[in-house]
Amino acid sequence: MDILRFITAGSVDDGKSTLIGRLLYDSKSIMIDQLEALEKQSKNKEDGEIDLALLTDGLRSEREQGITIDVAYKYFSTPKRKFIIADAPGHIQYTRNMVTGASNADLIIILIDARNGVVEQTKRHSLIASLLQIKHVVVAINKMDLVNHSKEVYDKIASDYALVAKSLGLNEVTYIPISALNGDNIVDRSNAFPWYEGPALLDLLETIEVSADINLTHARFPVQYVIRPQSAELHDYRGYSGKVVSGIYKVGDKIKVLPSGLESEINAIEVSGKSVQEAFAPQGAIIHLKDDIDISRGDVLVHQNETVNLSHEFTADVCWMGQQPLQAGSRYMLQLNSRLVRAVVKEVEYRLNVNTLEQEVAPEKILLNDVVRLKLKTASPLPYDAYNTLKVNGGAILIDETSHVTVGACMLH
Repeated sequence: MDILRFITAGSVDDGKSTLIGRLLYDSKSIMIDQLEALEKQSKNKEDGEIDLALLTDGLRSEREQGITIDVAYKYFSTPKRKFIIADAPGHIQYTRNMVTGASNADLIIILIDARNGVVEQTKRHSLIASLLQIKHVVVAINKMDLVNHSKEVYDKIASDYALVAKSLGLNEVTYIPISALNGDNIVDRSNAFPWYEGPALLDLLETIEVSADINLTHARFPVQYVIRPQSAELHDYRGYSGKVVSGIYKVGDKIKVLPSGLESEINAIEVSGKSVQEAFAPQGAIIHLKDDIDISRGDVLVHQNETVNLSHEFTADVCWMGQQPLQAGSRYMLQLNSRLVRAVVKEVEYRLNVNTLEQEVAPEKILLNDVVRLKLKTASPLPYDAYNTLKVNGGAILIDETSHVTVGACMLH
């Protein structure tokens, strides 16, 4: 059974907590003890209603007490699929948390309050979806019961959002009218929308195709560890372990090692302790080569005919996560998969206004949650792909050299 990872995004009080609670409750993914606790805590227990927002609002109360929670995850499953929900705060001051939660998402649900329509937060979250190349976007137009389930309101919001999606290059967008509070169009189709012919939200989540999003064309294998047991029974064993982040590797394939450019041939592959003829994304594997050549952690095995960017200098879109400001000339460690290199910020080209989506002149200091375009230079060459082409080999992080804290999420160009 495959897994769908998705994130919910929306302005304050758009109903994000209630939506997640409704999905868990109506799909019968709440334990009996959780349900009993909910019934005791619910404000509406006089009339028998359960406050579904309490399923996630406990996390918000922790934030109010000053406890830092980057991203909270909820897990549930149906007979058709397993799900991981990334629950990240939507406030502007938590943009970095939003990026963290969205970085591994296959799909984003953007909630829009039917009474308010497309607002700045909608644009901000859509920009993040665009930057992170989240392929599947679901626009859930919530609180439709408060606008009398109006088709005209729904059509207007869908039309307004389509302009935002077009400007950001979001091509696969699905619109669903819902009422998270009442459960309309969440798990089952609702009779409240006779004019709506699309699927309920859960039906869409269960059936949307995400396995096709895995790139099986461009082969990338970042080496995580060189295995040399040097024992009597495994005297000549030399294997390179890691994860096939994209593509397919087969015994007999001609490969080259980047950044050195050394070439060899695959003569054995192991997956889960067994010899196999091929390994493919996203499997973990051990690859054996015909020749004993110099390979270390962070090197990347690719097919000999593959073209991969290999450079000391490149540009990147960066969401700044550091408490200390970023300035041109600052030095960091840059990590891309298993490769770790020293890097310096050569130039801040511009800052992206996350409200208007326009490019602004870069200020002297880049502050927490700013999104900027940087020119970076590394001490050693970096094998990478453009993030919008192959994000598994184009997404990197900047790390503070002293504290070892992650201070930037990078999308390489």
